[in-house]
Amino acid sequence: MAEHILFLTGRLARKSLEQVLEAMAPTGFDYSVYDLGISVAGLMTTDMILRRLDGAMGATRMVLPGRCRGGLEPLVEKYGIPVERGPDDLKDMPQFFGRAATRPDLSRHRVRIFAEIVEAAQVSIGHIVERAAYYRDCGADVIDLGFLPGESFGHLEEAIAELKRMGLQVSVDSLAPEDLIRGGRAGADYLLSLHEGSLHVADEVASTPVLVGQPAHDLASLERAMEWMDKRGRDMLCDPILEPIHFGFTESIVRYRDFRAKYPAVPMMMGVGNLTELTDADTAGINALLFGIISELRIDAVLATEVSPHARSAVREADRARRIMFWSGERNRLPKDVDDSLMNLHERRPFPYTPAEIAGFAAAVKDANYRIQVSEAGVHLYNRDGLLTEGDPYDFFPRLREALGADAGHAFYLGVELARAQLAWKLGKRYDQDEDLRWGAALPPVIEDLTHQKAMGTTMPLRRRNRGRAAQADPAMTDSIEDSAE
Repeated sequence: MAEHILFLTGRLARKSLEQVLEAMAPTGFDYSVYDLGISVAGLMTTDMILRRLDGAMGATRMVLPGRCRGGLEPLVEKYGIPVERGPDDLKDMPQFFGRAATRPDLSRHRVRIFAEIVEAAQVSIGHIVERAAYYRDCGADVIDLGFLPGESFGHLEEAIAELKRMGLQVSVDSLAPEDLIRGGRAGADYLLSLHEGSLHVADEVASTPVLVGQPAHDLASLERAMEWMDKRGRDMLCDPILEPIHFGFTESIVRYRDFRAKYPAVPMMMGVGNLTELTDADTAGINALLFGIISELRIDAVLATEVSPHARSAVREADRARRIMFWSGERNRLPKDVDDSLMNLHERRPFPYTPAEIAGFAAAVKDANYRIQVSEAGVHLYNRDGLLTEGDPYDFFPRLREALGADAGHAFYLGVELARAQLAWKLGKRYDQDEDLRWGAALPPVIEDLTHQKAMGTTMPLRRRNRGRAAQADPAMTDSIEDSAE
């Protein structure tokens, strides 16, 4: 028997949802659409569903609007069928069902990330611990302590011991052999870097060395260092060195390719900072390209840094890039439609609705509450009094000034939302009213701005608190959201 899915929605979205589902035919499942009796589907809560829906209507599964709030367990218990949230935007329903059976499992990867704490000798143990915890949360596997030759690092041993107590692996990054020996004796797992002139360090400590040529571009020198380590039966990582653009970048990529072709099983490292740090371009795209090369060449480890302010999310991006490339590489498919984490500025489908569709929504609105949507034509603002379309929030002001009067709270809210919508329109990002714009791996998954919350006099997350402002002309936060929607 075919699966029967019950889709819950609101009055304004019902027609669009039905059109989307009809266009998906054949779906492989039967379905029915039920209007819960509210205007805005995005304001639906599980409490509303429990009050308004008596039974499952013969369905074997229930799909709610993606922004429906509340726990799903009471729904499962009452209706006796699986319940899940659909996509945030119903126009994404085909992708939601098309990928349901093969949603990318990005829990796996093969590349280890070394995240460098630059100038570690100049900062306190507390700072090292704090930075290490940050890098660990960004996905780093090894914390690299970097410092200059001749620089006094009196607390090196203490720093290594503290990081090991945190359960972290540690590498020491210095050109001075004596510093590397100190680090190795203190328990460092890796040493960056050894070359022909400093291989004696490996006889002093058990740490795994990263080998480089002397000079860096000399593969023959790197090969001799490898042979020296092989004779001693020691593990190693080999780094042919990635050079900056216009200083040997293309040739260094060829060097990695040639090394891998000659030594298919030798573990390799690539230091990506010479591109992410030394190129004035957004690092997400650079990481995507580099990790594509890393995936094809089966490079085992990267050294990543966040020194330049523009590279402040480079480690988190590297973590997402290694997972995306591993998943797509295993399946011999393009790294496309896998994950949006590296699409920080733009999105594949930024404008799900056409101006004509938005005009249709506007024509159906019967209340004074403002809705905001974005299409290729600009920012659309509408309520029962009509539809306005502009590219600049200031251009809405003459019409809004009279309508809002002295309602400073509502004016502030609309100002924030219109500015956010304008930014989404200009960049080509998805805009959803009352939701933050999505910035991919450029930001941590969840950021709660406690300063702003205190200013608002609440500890509730701002997005949750603002939800419903678009559905209320009255700024008071009451249960009238549901009543006015009717």
